[in-house]
Amino acid sequence: MTADAVDGARPTGTADSAPDASDEVQWRRLSVRVVCVDIVVSLLSLTPTAVAVWGFGMPVTFDALWPLIFVAVFGVTGAVSDILRWAFTTYRVTPFDIERRTGLFVRRHRTLHRDRVRSVDTAAKLRHRLAGLRIVTVGAGQQTGAGESALVLDALSRANAAALRSQLLDATAPSRAARSASGAPIVVETGGTTAPHDLQDVAVENVEVFATFRPWLVVYNMFSIWAFLMAAGLLWGAFWFLSTFGIDLFGFIARLADWDAIGWVGVTLLAIAAAGLLGAIGLGITFLLGYWRFELARTRSGERTYLRTRRGLLSTREVNRDESRMRGLTISEPVLWRWMGMADTSIITTGLNLWDAEEPAAILPRGPISVARRVARDVFGSANPLEAPLKRHPRTALRRRLLWATALSAIAPLLLAVPAVSGVIPAWIPWATLGLWPIALGAAVIAYRTLGHTIDGDYLVVRGGLFSRSTSALRRDAVSTIAVRQSVLQRRIGLCTVSAMTAAGWYAYEAPDVPIADGIGFADDAAPGFLDGFRARATPPGRG
Repeated sequence: MTADAVDGARPTGTADSAPDASDEVQWRRLSVRVVCVDIVVSLLSLTPTAVAVWGFGMPVTFDALWPLIFVAVFGVTGAVSDILRWAFTTYRVTPFDIERRTGLFVRRHRTLHRDRVRSVDTAAKLRHRLAGLRIVTVGAGQQTGAGESALVLDALSRANAAALRSQLLDATAPSRAARSASGAPIVVETGGTTAPHDLQDVAVENVEVFATFRPWLVVYNMFSIWAFLMAAGLLWGAFWFLSTFGIDLFGFIARLADWDAIGWVGVTLLAIAAAGLLGAIGLGITFLLGYWRFELARTRSGERTYLRTRRGLLSTREVNRDESRMRGLTISEPVLWRWMGMADTSIITTGLNLWDAEEPAAILPRGPISVARRVARDVFGSANPLEAPLKRHPRTALRRRLLWATALSAIAPLLLAVPAVSGVIPAWIPWATLGLWPIALGAAVIAYRTLGHTIDGDYLVVRGGLFSRSTSALRRDAVSTIAVRQSVLQRRIGLCTVSAMTAAGWYAYEAPDVPIADGIGFADDAAPGFLDGFRARATPPGRG
């Protein structure tokens, strides 16, 4: 058996210590409805194969049915895995901790201190909504980059998930440092009966709504390079699914027009346009399903405030983020759509998985930069540091990027020169790769123009990025480490890179290619006192 703990292990009692109140709290199971849902999912995964064999008379061979067999195996395996997880998972909520035990061959005991909870996420896929279930994810400052994960309970009944969320977000919950031997245990799961009085949802005070769903935002989420990948996935899936039932999708398309008469140029343009249109429609539908009834609001529970997002049509999700754990905000503008004023907005905080496809750190869907800045002002509650004027970086930073662009552009022609001379490849190919040089130079100019940094009150602000211009405002008191470094080339041209490191967000926020004197000053202002020891050792005796 293994045991995991976040933010410290729970102290064990001694022979002379009073019994822990948490020992009286019973362990509870996940909702038994999970088993019923998994049985239904297993039957549904077998349905396409049965319809193909008995409804369309498909031969019972692996070559003919392998896509449907894969779907059936995947569905049944997932359902069996969920049933085993339900059978071997228990949890409990004590006055000070939330604990979970799980595992079939390797038992794991996970403990999170309640006063360290950063976020509580409740989600429901369509099958969960139909069964009245919710998935609860509790974040407590785990370092996702180090492979740590949040505590997940999949799944609880809707009422118990709401009670657990309210209980974990309760600002009046005692901390272990202020524990009392007389503290009564609190039980969350009630076996379908009415919850005790102390488990009723905490009354939410002063809900302040910052943003709601707007249908026209779909325009900002339809056009992307991902549209072509979406189209490829849809066409591939449709081809294999229909071919299982004896329908030739490509043959149907071939009979729509005389493609030889159109020519390969026209066919190529039509294919690109059709794929882009199909992918854009797919992305638009995905956005509407994912962000229908979206709402961003600030809620209060006692003295704590939370940034809460709710969204979803078929599958729903609600994320509550403790604002006392928030360290800043980031607004990112994709380079290809910057002309549209498109921006993504996310918070810099701990306890959220930045690699999650659901983007729990995002507090707004992709939309206009004006909306992102307005919401940022509302979240900060005062002047928006993301709108503060930034210091431009010197021209030497541009020359450094142009040098790197030229050097990298020369690699392909040099590598292809020998095969071209030897006749292995056509002689024009190395010359054609030189066309990458002006593109690289343009990218270097764009990357330089995005650079900027400043100190604005309690925040340090940095901006940079080629493919996505990101402007981040990070609280200065959240900086745990400040680093000033120079490469060999930077040392020759008098530049340095200043990195402010924190336990939140992407862990490091950089101002690259700053003049060395300005960089030292910026680092000292970003984290006052951090460089005093280095300056003292660097000052020669007899000098102030």
